[in-house]
Amino acid sequence: MVWRDSQPVQGLTREGEKTSYILTDSLMETDPHNLNLYMEVACNGLFGAGKGTMIAPPDPDKKFTLNKVELVVFNRDVHELLVDFEILLDMAKHLGEKNQRSFQALYTANQMVNLCDVTDPSTFPAAHQLASAFFSQRNGESQHTIHAMGHCHIDSAWLWPYEESIRKCARSWVTVVRLMEKNPGFTFTCSQAQQLEWVRNWYPGLYAQIQDFARKGQFIPVGGTWVEMDGNLPNGESMVRQFLQGQRFFQEQFGKLCTEFWLPDTFGYSAQLPQLMRGCGIWRFLTQKLSWSLVNTFPHHTFFWEGIDGSSVLAHFPPGDSYGMQGFVEEMLKTVNNNKDKGRVNHSVALFGFGDGGGGPTQKMLDRMKRMKDVDGLPRVQMSTPDQFFSVLERDGSQLYTWIGELFLELHNGTYTTQAQIKKSNRECERILHDVEVLSSLALAQKSAFPYPATKLQRLWRLLLLNQFHDVLPGTCIQLVAEDAMTYYEEIRAMGTLLLKEAVQSLIGKLLPTGSETAESTVIMNTLPWERTEVISRTRPTGADTLALVKVCSMGYSVVKDSLTPPHPVRVVKQLDGSITMENGVIAAHLDSMGHVTSLHLVSSGRESVPEGSCANQFVIFDDIPLYWDAWDVMDYHLETRKPVTTLVKPLEIILPGGLRGSVRFSLQISEKSIITQEVILDAMCPYLRFLTQVEWNEAHKFLKVEFPVQARSMNATYEIQFGHLQRPTHWNTSWDWARFEVWSHKWMDLSEHGFGVALLNDSKYGASVHGNTMSLSLLRAPKSPDTTADMGHHQFTYAVMPHLGSFQEAGVIRYAYCLNFPLHTMPADSVQCPAWSAFCVSSPAVVLETVKQAEDRPGVLVARLYESHGSTVVTWLQTCLPVKEAITCDLLEQADPTGHLPLKELGVELSFTPFQVISVLLVLGALAFQFFPW
Repeated sequence: MVWRDSQPVQGLTREGEKTSYILTDSLMETDPHNLNLYMEVACNGLFGAGKGTMIAPPDPDKKFTLNKVELVVFNRDVHELLVDFEILLDMAKHLGEKNQRSFQALYTANQMVNLCDVTDPSTFPAAHQLASAFFSQRNGESQHTIHAMGHCHIDSAWLWPYEESIRKCARSWVTVVRLMEKNPGFTFTCSQAQQLEWVRNWYPGLYAQIQDFARKGQFIPVGGTWVEMDGNLPNGESMVRQFLQGQRFFQEQFGKLCTEFWLPDTFGYSAQLPQLMRGCGIWRFLTQKLSWSLVNTFPHHTFFWEGIDGSSVLAHFPPGDSYGMQGFVEEMLKTVNNNKDKGRVNHSVALFGFGDGGGGPTQKMLDRMKRMKDVDGLPRVQMSTPDQFFSVLERDGSQLYTWIGELFLELHNGTYTTQAQIKKSNRECERILHDVEVLSSLALAQKSAFPYPATKLQRLWRLLLLNQFHDVLPGTCIQLVAEDAMTYYEEIRAMGTLLLKEAVQSLIGKLLPTGSETAESTVIMNTLPWERTEVISRTRPTGADTLALVKVCSMGYSVVKDSLTPPHPVRVVKQLDGSITMENGVIAAHLDSMGHVTSLHLVSSGRESVPEGSCANQFVIFDDIPLYWDAWDVMDYHLETRKPVTTLVKPLEIILPGGLRGSVRFSLQISEKSIITQEVILDAMCPYLRFLTQVEWNEAHKFLKVEFPVQARSMNATYEIQFGHLQRPTHWNTSWDWARFEVWSHKWMDLSEHGFGVALLNDSKYGASVHGNTMSLSLLRAPKSPDTTADMGHHQFTYAVMPHLGSFQEAGVIRYAYCLNFPLHTMPADSVQCPAWSAFCVSSPAVVLETVKQAEDRPGVLVARLYESHGSTVVTWLQTCLPVKEAITCDLLEQADPTGHLPLKELGVELSFTPFQVISVLLVLGALAFQFFPW
């Protein structure tokens, strides 16, 4: 970065096309010659400071030497001739021998060589005039139009830490500003509100220039999200907050919302994204990453993308298969020739500028495209904007195809598992922020003087959203970034715990310290919108932990003094052969001495879920050596290396003999360096068997999974995604099926036939697969690039298996998965001070009240966000005892629907849902409001 007068003035790079800083356009002998410049040098390349391959970890011994800085006089005539020759020769080469314009381009270049004398600069203008005459020969009206837009994709963290990304943004964008000063027609697209916020805080002078060019329509904010997040792993509410935080920033700083979602470089796209886009004022989508699919070529570049709820957006994939073009003839021709929708659309996008590591467009790229603006033999190339491009498409949209469901990237599916600690922390922090918002909202509704922590929550959300960047949450970053991410997660945990305690104190009065001798009861807080009956652990005045079976009302709290008596206590019995049976009146399990589940059946019906001769809870390990992208990929051939983990270290032993809870423990040796210790737990009245798992993991290029063969047959398995679920095939009939040998899921997946099924729940895992009748959960990987330490060390996680009658919807799988991920909060308290209280419930089991929060910048107004989870059309009642005086539907940006006023009735607020629909409601609080008392 070159600095002048305490301001950044130009970014430079030694790689790619060298850039320079223009001191002045002209300098007379009488002008002052004294000038102080400062150069800030980043000791890395465009892709970090690795050694060898691009994705290598940083090399601590890597050194750079600044050998020379030159002060030169730029020869514009020579530059123009070089660009002329480059375009002509590329046309001659890439148009091919059968194309007349190829020969004309070559002939013109030969004429220029004959005319140009390098020892006589006076011949240069004439040679340039020959090229100009060639470039002035125009296209016909039917020619394809390429909408060129400057771009500079900057990974917010990847092979460099967040701190370096701040400097990358400044270096890249100050270069863009200089180009705009010289090229008034140059347009540049810039996504990621977080990066603009960094520059606003660290480089206010540069930010002011950016805002000025944004007003002129040259610097164009796009995307509408806080960062370019991963498109699969964040939960639904996190994706909403990406748009909410991003769109609010763009509105406040640039005076308008983005109308297009900009996500060129992420590893697949959830089928719920179209609905979330539409709810945030966005109906256009741009990406190009599906061009990386390893097996099948995606059949469209311009199409309508329809989500699982029926919402549709206009999607475009630049046919040049790049977001970092350099303005070469070959790239423009590929954009035309590669277009999968010829005849239906005659426009496409070309994004040019160095990206990933930043840098952006250069003057030479602009000069190339000026020559290709309208030249016979090439497509038209015009500087454009996203709005201009999509507006053209929308006029001809009736001819476009529609793609329904997820956009699955057939590559990089190791990202569902890599860096397990980051993924576990993400799930935990999503839960913490959910709970803090729910309890703070309830405290606000009960006591209007409660200071809702809006500012603190915004900071915590923005940290979480930053860590959901598409090279952080997927685990494809260097160790420095992983350390930064874990630091941010710890801040969320620490502050979230404090905010949670403050909200609870406001709700129920003074909390007693854990183990207090005066604590007669335990207050149980439930942040989910349904009643729960579960076994909890609580600390008694003596300091000992005891178990209790408790019933807690929905989204509120209950006071517990004594445990409930279960209708069927848990029984754990050790057999003569060392195996163990566990039973609670709902399910019964048989475990062999190695912890395998050899039988798991429903007590009421006797229906068995484990096939005869098979064993579930089977740990298996695979060789995991991708072709290139180590942290990113798991290749299909890894399945050929399957090896069951069979070395028993500690055989099955009973830890808790039964009653309210029964548990057994065992240990398995994976290798000399890695060991699994697992506690299998069965609680009273619980319909699932839980596996609390600890792994000491010190492997290299290995993949650990756990398998559950089940006695159910179906052509499709069901996986939870954001605000809903979808089905994927359990067979490999076609290449499209086979390419999904490893897929992603959230809190549960299910394999069901008519009348019976088995669900696999988890608290922190995302990689999964179901092939035939075997359900597999991916647990840990061990890649070595770009982070040699990825996943090494101690891990703890929980998964559970749940056999059920009927469909997973009827069996309540979705609710039980929520319960596993959102444990009850327990606090010692004086029972007199804490009567039981419930704030919300929903009458239909198909509808989930996902979020309760204070509306942005609107004290005294809550947002309740609900979604239909079963895939059904349903009418339900949102019931509350909060002092609500008005209820209004709103979009995901919390803008009220002018016709969305909901009548307040005795049963609450009536809401109608279509399958997987997300509905947000503004609840205006008031001390004298109408109150619902449904209980």
